[in-house]
Amino acid sequence: MGILYGIGAGGQAHGALFLRKEEMCFKMKLTYRHTKYASYIGYITQAIINNLMPLLFVSFERSFGLSLDKISLLITMNFGIQILTDLLAAKYVDKIGYRFATVLAHVLAVVGLVGMCFLPFYMNPFAGLVICSVINAVGGGLTEVVISPIVEALPGDEKASAMSMLHSFYCWGQVAVVLLSTLYFTTVGIAHWRYVPVLWAIVPFINIFLFAKVPMCTLNENGESMPLKKLAGSGMFWFFLLLMICAGASELAMSQWASYFAEDGLHVSKTLGDLLGPCSFAVLMGIIRTVYGFWGDRMDLRKSIAFSGVLCVASYLTAVFAPHPLISLIGCAVCGLSVGLMWPGTYSLASRYFPQGGTMMFALLALAGDMGCTSGPTIAGFIADATGDIKKGLFAVIIFPLLLVIGMCLLKGKGKEHE
Repeated sequence: MGILYGIGAGGQAHGALFLRKEEMCFKMKLTYRHTKYASYIGYITQAIINNLMPLLFVSFERSFGLSLDKISLLITMNFGIQILTDLLAAKYVDKIGYRFATVLAHVLAVVGLVGMCFLPFYMNPFAGLVICSVINAVGGGLTEVVISPIVEALPGDEKASAMSMLHSFYCWGQVAVVLLSTLYFTTVGIAHWRYVPVLWAIVPFINIFLFAKVPMCTLNENGESMPLKKLAGSGMFWFFLLLMICAGASELAMSQWASYFAEDGLHVSKTLGDLLGPCSFAVLMGIIRTVYGFWGDRMDLRKSIAFSGVLCVASYLTAVFAPHPLISLIGCAVCGLSVGLMWPGTYSLASRYFPQGGTMMFALLALAGDMGCTSGPTIAGFIADATGDIKKGLFAVIIFPLLLVIGMCLLKGKGKEHE
């Protein structure tokens, strides 16, 4: 059976050629295994884009005089632009093709990361950081929309496990960002932070060439997704969009503010705070996603997500109200364990309910997830700025995992005919 090779989408222009899989592998010496590896690196790139800047929030505050509301706007800008990108990608990705979209996403990631080394120092610092954030966000939005359906379309039956394994690499990317950046800050000095984004730009730079060559499939043979009108007409699909908002907000509120919370709210050193806060958060999130990637077929996904929501509420309460900083940091870490299944799990459940959803479905789910990624950290940041207490900001975010738990309870027993 032929599969698409070329910059364009299946059946579209842009010089698309149909080659036999065996001929492609012989010619390129690349297989679907390499496609999976490129996708993993793509999610590591996404982790770099989303998690490097938060490690520098205190430095931005001290070096450039940025207030908490401006720092919150950087988060809002990042995920707000990703939302807009998700929306546009839902319409155009099938036309421009998966390959072109992934290569463009990584080019933009390189430009945005390298720009962080220069723009804030040669123009208004906040404006420079906004420009870099916007460029990175467009790349991140394309990555998010395209890579999940690329993996979903790969041959194999364990789709939920494959999706969880893919998303685990976001976590391991976040761990690498925190650990290696902390090592740099400790040895070279936080004063020289501007060179760290350039070093991290090497990752998407390498993946540009890999995505330009690996074989790809589309979710539907004709390259078309389920029509938007049909998706929008389903109340169940809107229900999944709400679940994605809750998943994104629950994860990113803690992820984005953990470093600042540890350093400014708990008054521990940056190194200790980053290691026990965002790093431990990412490690535990990666572990649960990897575990589900290997043994997910033995688990009830809906019950697992519901339990995750309960654990998430408990972890936020622990982080906010614990009487000792160390216990609060444990709460931050356990939050990573609790949110690990929320995003990929909701993706997989939606795929069961809408098996013909295609790229359009994944794009809209990513859009909703990014709305959560925007709203959760932004609500926490603005409440923290208004009250002068980051703990109060994080406490407000508990509403999102609570809604997710309620949603999983309502979902119970429905849609079995889709599984």
